[in-house]
Amino acid sequence: MAMPQNSTRENGFCFTQPLDFSCPSPRPGEAGRTLGAVSGRDGCSTPLSNGIAPSGATSPSDSCAEPLCTPTPAEEETPFEEGIKYVSAEGEELACGWGGFTPGCLQLCNTSKGVLFFLCVASFLQGMTVNGFINTVITSIERRFDLRSYQSGLIASSYDIAACVCLTFVSYFGGNGHKPRWLGWGMLVMGLGSLLFALPHFTTGRYEARSAAEVGICGGNQSLPCSQAASSLSGYRFVFMLGQFLHGMGATPLYTLGVTYLDENVKTNYSPVYIAVFYTAAILGPAAGYLVGGMFLNIYTEIGREIDIAPENTLWVGAWWIGFLGAGAASLLISIPILGYPQRLPGSQRYIVMRVSEAHQLKDGSHKKASDPNFGKTVKDLPRSVLLLLKNPTFIFLCLAGATEATLIAGMSTFGPKFLESQFSLSASEAATFFGYLVVPAGGGGTFLGGFLVNKFKLRCSGIIKLCLLCTVSSLLAIFIFFIHCPNMPMAGVTQMYNGSALPGGHLNLTAACNAQCGCLQETYSPVCGSDGIMYYSPCHAGCKRVSENLRNGKKVYHECSCVDRALLPGPGNAEPGKCTSSCAKRPLLLCFMFVVILFTFLSSIPALTATLRCVSDRQRSFALGIQWIVVRTLGGIPGPIAFGSMIDKSCLLWQDQCGEQGSCYVYQNSAMSRYTLVAGLVYKVLGTTFFIVACLLYKPPPPESAPGSSDASENGTSDLQEHKPSLPAEEDI
Repeated sequence: MAMPQNSTRENGFCFTQPLDFSCPSPRPGEAGRTLGAVSGRDGCSTPLSNGIAPSGATSPSDSCAEPLCTPTPAEEETPFEEGIKYVSAEGEELACGWGGFTPGCLQLCNTSKGVLFFLCVASFLQGMTVNGFINTVITSIERRFDLRSYQSGLIASSYDIAACVCLTFVSYFGGNGHKPRWLGWGMLVMGLGSLLFALPHFTTGRYEARSAAEVGICGGNQSLPCSQAASSLSGYRFVFMLGQFLHGMGATPLYTLGVTYLDENVKTNYSPVYIAVFYTAAILGPAAGYLVGGMFLNIYTEIGREIDIAPENTLWVGAWWIGFLGAGAASLLISIPILGYPQRLPGSQRYIVMRVSEAHQLKDGSHKKASDPNFGKTVKDLPRSVLLLLKNPTFIFLCLAGATEATLIAGMSTFGPKFLESQFSLSASEAATFFGYLVVPAGGGGTFLGGFLVNKFKLRCSGIIKLCLLCTVSSLLAIFIFFIHCPNMPMAGVTQMYNGSALPGGHLNLTAACNAQCGCLQETYSPVCGSDGIMYYSPCHAGCKRVSENLRNGKKVYHECSCVDRALLPGPGNAEPGKCTSSCAKRPLLLCFMFVVILFTFLSSIPALTATLRCVSDRQRSFALGIQWIVVRTLGGIPGPIAFGSMIDKSCLLWQDQCGEQGSCYVYQNSAMSRYTLVAGLVYKVLGTTFFIVACLLYKPPPPESAPGSSDASENGTSDLQEHKPSLPAEEDI
């Protein structure tokens, strides 16, 4: 059978018409002839056989009358030597389009960079929706639909539950199927989930902000209802859970099949950079979600209706639903181009042919089963595929290391703003902004830099694991910064007595002679900062009897506060709502080292992912990522916030009192919070370091003499098997 010659650019075989290989078998001497464009109507055999390309064969310029891309001179003549085999593509269509509709203009996007662009948009939308909008609007949803905290927690967890349920199925069957179709349908499902999440706004009546009597000042109406009838609106939590479940189902292919599709269609050296760009977009998504979602929350949920309360009011509900409508529509649109991509990009066969296997070598040789082209196409191979991964110690310990890093990332992303809020006496919005300034450059920059380093130094699997180890040790050393903490701002009745003396035994005492006649309730927590620089639980607990509005800035000012001492003049002082400003001199040092911890934590993410892809066989890559995501979510992502939350709760000084029941924590002891954060960070960083060390020690690469040819470069920057074959055409600049 006649063999097609190399008429490719960096990622494409160019043919004007489909090739017909059903012609009579050629004579033995014809194996090296140039194959022209042939129109095919009858049944075709495989377009790429397992024949051997002869040495010195050239690539004809007339094999593509209207090429998708113009080959460079270096690509027009590419010699191949004996020993290089073509992989069967089984007559698949490599054009970009939908069914028979494959216009030429679409083929401009039928490249690795085109795929990267659309997958980056998809990961950006996923991050913005799930990790941005959801976290931003969860409080507004609780208020609007009368949900309790554990109910909103179930809504948030529905995403991870759906992902864990679907990962095995999607990664196993999708990994051996048409990946772009799985990805496109996944984005379609995720878009439907976003639209469903916004649906309750349109199916419920108008939101009526219940006006309440003025409470908070001494002598005001302090009565608060302790029990309210269960609202029928709380049933909408099941709609939100279903929307989150669809989010989880739709996003499952993105970080398993999307990663392997990129890895399969680019040169091995450039794969970490492509994956790093993909994950950087996923990290920037939540940042955009926080910013855009926060803007929408400043708009009243009933658009066009005038209301006399401000966004700072506890009864305010912002337009939480707008972001989900936009994200849902965008997800539906981005699914269309993704569905049009072929199963593999034109020209990707040569990357597969020239790839060196770096899969861990099992002693019993069972890893060779995964090299069978028919392996993994049926359900009966699923147990054997799982067993092969379980017998791969490098893969197992990389999964465990990823779980420890995911625990830290999930815990810090959840409680990082709370840590800054407590240490620096910030408001919740200010703490979230500070944390965003840390995470976006450190997380996004670290993710991209990790992929760049793997490509720059041409690292192999063992070198990549050592890079991960170096990053983990660096962040482990930086985490000792949590020995440092900022002192608590003085708070009357909580950190000290009203007369400034220490609290006996650390017990709360919010009542003093100055506010004994006010009848203050502990349920009404509204901290104020007195003119004496001391914080008070509420205007009532500060003994304030009158409130006015500052005409210059529009803020409230409480007057005649009997518990607040004036600095120079005798008599009661004033107080302003909010916390007192902290002047902690250690703030720059803490922020700097927190930046370092986040940077090195994310710096190891792409190298660890790349090592996972390389330590397993090619046919198991998607399935291996799926199993890894299950391990990371079940051992890291889901329990991470719980572990961090339980440790931080031990440092609580002041708990919310909901009619005799303990609620959330109002005030933390900064020294204890830093100490517990240090303990949690050290435990997980030491575990991560140990797992990377074991993975590196147990990794057994294939023997060099048995490895096929590759365009990859070794760790010292030279081609592994240059003496056996010439190098391939250079990949285009990235």
